[in-house]
Amino acid sequence: MLSADRPGSRLATRLSFLVAGFVIACWAPLVPFAKTRLGVDDATLGLLLLCIGLGSVAAMLATGPMSARYGSRPVILVGGFGLAVLLPILAVADTPLTLGLALLAFGASLGSIDVAMNIHAVEVEKAAGTPLMSGFHALFSIGGFLGATLMTLLLSAAMGVLAATMLASAAMALAMIVAWPGLLSSAQAGEGPLFALPRGIVLLLAALAAITFLVEGAVLDWSALLITEAGLVETAQGGLGYMLFAIAMTAGRLVGDAVTARLGDRRTILFGGIAAVLGLGVVLAAPAAWLSLAGFVLVGLGASNIVPVLFRLAGSQKAMPSGLAVAAITTVGYAGILVGPAGIGFVAQHVGLATSFWLLAGLLLVVPLCARAATTSNT
Repeated sequence: MLSADRPGSRLATRLSFLVAGFVIACWAPLVPFAKTRLGVDDATLGLLLLCIGLGSVAAMLATGPMSARYGSRPVILVGGFGLAVLLPILAVADTPLTLGLALLAFGASLGSIDVAMNIHAVEVEKAAGTPLMSGFHALFSIGGFLGATLMTLLLSAAMGVLAATMLASAAMALAMIVAWPGLLSSAQAGEGPLFALPRGIVLLLAALAAITFLVEGAVLDWSALLITEAGLVETAQGGLGYMLFAIAMTAGRLVGDAVTARLGDRRTILFGGIAAVLGLGVVLAAPAAWLSLAGFVLVGLGASNIVPVLFRLAGSQKAMPSGLAVAAITTVGYAGILVGPAGIGFVAQHVGLATSFWLLAGLLLVVPLCARAATTSNT
């Protein structure tokens, strides 16, 4: 058995997060090509894209039990290599049926590696005895930046879509080959139950994760419209808010392990949650564009380390097997990103987008208010 506290296991975990972020960003630029190739309308394309979410959620529900019985290593490998194989298929699928099936499998691979790598990260961090989770999650964001940059450059250089995806897949496969020896063969493996309903402290942790992920999804989907409708920036500059938010979140996670080691989990959630709420307030109340954009930076910095801490707490609680707890938090959090922004749109239709974000700020206030409860009980 490999020791969990060794550089190879940390590198393997980082590469797993890198691959997951990388492949999502590689797929995003392919969407317009897929729409043109299939000749479908926006409604049909929306249904096809939903297949990613359906596949991910289904796989997430299964990955926790599988990792609890067989360990996270085989799940990470199957998910990682599966993504490398499926990405070029997404570039050539030429009927709605074939693309839909490919997106279901793509989503399942993504959901599997997402849960399993977090379970693996919990074990590696436990063995290290020092915070590592924020750094692992930072690699997901870095992977997204690298994937978006690579695909944009390749496609801008007139490289064919299939050739570009095959090059990206080769890079992912190489990363998984490098990670393979360092993945723990027995992380979370055992004879425990294959299923356990979330209970006790895990329910609270999952709820806090869903709220935090909801904020991230709302900023991704609605920030541009929020600041352009307010007349703060021109339409062409609408993406500045999310860009600054994403940069701040990545930077916050890169230093997050040191911050958490100094402050502790409770104060990291408390201060981070307060900063994120204040940031939303600044975004909404700022009279000038530069101040509103500074609010997005504050939201990103404040929210950056909340989810990594919640995963750590899920790994240390005793109410249920830690692998199943991590899977529950991942699934509920993903649902927050998937369903939450649609809910904001529904509310905005009745009360306005700005009011919806004020309500979101009020909901986010629950996170710092629950910091003590989330970090006190582990039963």
